[in-house]
Amino acid sequence: MIKRYLTGILALICISVASLQIQQVLTFHQQLNLILTPHLAGSFDDINFIYAQLPRLLIAICVGAVLGTVGSLMQQLTQNPLMSPLTMGTSSGAWLALVCISIWWPNLSSNYSSVAAMSGAMMAFGLIIIIAGFQNMAGLPIVISGMVINLLLGAIASAIILLNQQYAETVFMWGAGDLAQNGWDGLTWLWPKLLVGFTLFAFAPRLLSLLRLGKDGAKARGLSVIPVFFILMLIGMWLISASITVVGLIGFIGLISPNLARLLGGRTARQELIISAILGSIMLVITDTLSIWLTHIFNQVVPSGVTAAAIGAPALIWFSRKQLTAQDALSVSIPNSRLYFSKNGTALIVAALLLAALLYITYHPTNSSWSLIWPDEYQWQLRWPRALTSLSAGIALAVAGVILQRIIYNPLASPDILGISSGATFLLVVSTLFINHSLPVNQWLTAFAGCGTVLIALLLLGKRHQFAPASFVLTGISITALLQALVQFSLAKGNQDSYQIIQWMSGSTYRVTDQQAVLLAIFTLLLTVLALLSSRSLTLLSIGRAFSQSRGLNINKTTIFLFTLVALLCAIVTATLGPISFVGLVAPHLAHMLGARKVKSQIAVASLIGGTSMLWADWLGQVILFPNQIAAGTLVAIIGALYFLTLLIFNRIGKSNC
Repeated sequence: MIKRYLTGILALICISVASLQIQQVLTFHQQLNLILTPHLAGSFDDINFIYAQLPRLLIAICVGAVLGTVGSLMQQLTQNPLMSPLTMGTSSGAWLALVCISIWWPNLSSNYSSVAAMSGAMMAFGLIIIIAGFQNMAGLPIVISGMVINLLLGAIASAIILLNQQYAETVFMWGAGDLAQNGWDGLTWLWPKLLVGFTLFAFAPRLLSLLRLGKDGAKARGLSVIPVFFILMLIGMWLISASITVVGLIGFIGLISPNLARLLGGRTARQELIISAILGSIMLVITDTLSIWLTHIFNQVVPSGVTAAAIGAPALIWFSRKQLTAQDALSVSIPNSRLYFSKNGTALIVAALLLAALLYITYHPTNSSWSLIWPDEYQWQLRWPRALTSLSAGIALAVAGVILQRIIYNPLASPDILGISSGATFLLVVSTLFINHSLPVNQWLTAFAGCGTVLIALLLLGKRHQFAPASFVLTGISITALLQALVQFSLAKGNQDSYQIIQWMSGSTYRVTDQQAVLLAIFTLLLTVLALLSSRSLTLLSIGRAFSQSRGLNINKTTIFLFTLVALLCAIVTATLGPISFVGLVAPHLAHMLGARKVKSQIAVASLIGGTSMLWADWLGQVILFPNQIAAGTLVAIIGALYFLTLLIFNRIGKSNC
């Protein structure tokens, strides 16, 4: 095993030396002399090597080792090979805290940034414990909970940044994971805070070895499981928080390194920790080298976090497919309800919709008061396109969610959770940045191609596990994580396109024109009618494919048609309004809980709920912080994520009471 350690260290040295040669004008002999005598640096190339390239390399080695070590620690503590600072949500918690302190308390950021990041990470970890429960730390619910917490905290951070756009470029470059250094200050600040990590290599292996026996086995040998678990987890979160403070968010390294360490023969707890640390450094140096190379090719900064996500997201899909079996499933079901579908329930939803429409049109806030005034012609031209867009988007996503949940037999299926909307978003962003196409309606075909591609990939990947919820959700969230990294890269450019994209990514109706709103409404109406006309086929598929076939239904053609319908619904919304999260998950659930169990009634009620929720969200976003505005998509994402996490808690409590 010592030979493997030495081989890994030698490989790290060789890769590090090779990394320094990218776009290097100094000879190797000159580089070596500068390392030995840095005070003799005189030319620009000398200074760039000593104060930019060299500290960047050492930062990559240190942070990579931290990510690998903490990833291994988390996986061994939970006995879960899919755990990492990213999948556990702690990275997003730390980033949200850093965004808050940087924007609202900038004077404190230099001295207390690591403390703030630690507090954010602990907040996310506390949410994990509440949602999944301490007894389920080794199960799939903790992974799903962590990734949804990522989406929730990311939505909150985006909302804060949108309200403080003067910080957007700096904060989003930080969020994209940037290893670039301008001197040795970052490394000087970081390395003392990482010294506590050596205690993991000294004391953690024995504790982790006992925990491998299981909680009962460890207790039988005198180990206080809960205190040890939390102490080790706190040390890991401290190391991650310190690293994030310096370089920003870099995901997936902590997920991949421990899994590779086990494949390379890391059998004991100590071996896995050490090999993971070495592999983490190697992987981050390679990732950063690739980022530097891409930066020179595209002539613009490509953050290392983006490159890590481009490599890590497919890895998460691959590892989830390796670790899950066909029987693995995330035990989540829609809460049972004794309500029966009635006209009274529909009337209440319609009343809420009409009230939202009335307030949207007539409510006129000012800095000191508010009033209900019928808008003049100018105000009317500003308001009705936004209201119609919100209503149409909510209906479209709700219908798409009903179709997906029924044909996949999966209560977690929705366009955003499964990454279908992410496919449209990715192609639209690429089209905007590199082909100079605009985002709105004329990109519907591009959005449809993105939705369709992701949908086909999900079907091919999900077939192995019979479309099990856990496999589907992990795959979709992996795609979403990759998208977020790419978006961070585009936002970090800091030009006009970046600000247009961030407003669009938040799901804002602010820039929607009257023509776009009308087209969206027409297409939504047509596609919803097609969904209602397909209710018999959808009902048969909901019962079962064998039953459907015995009733003469052409399963393949019907499935392709319904999936195409979903892709079209997602495409028109995403291209017009931007990616909207959780409406397609929540609206079908609430319709079912209100007693709408037949296909037609569920589509109708879910459409009303989706449209009403989007209209309320858009109105509230305009008045809560007037004159500032919060995008409707951001509010819906926060509320929907909270609903999803509550659903996980509900199922855990229900399961424990059985």
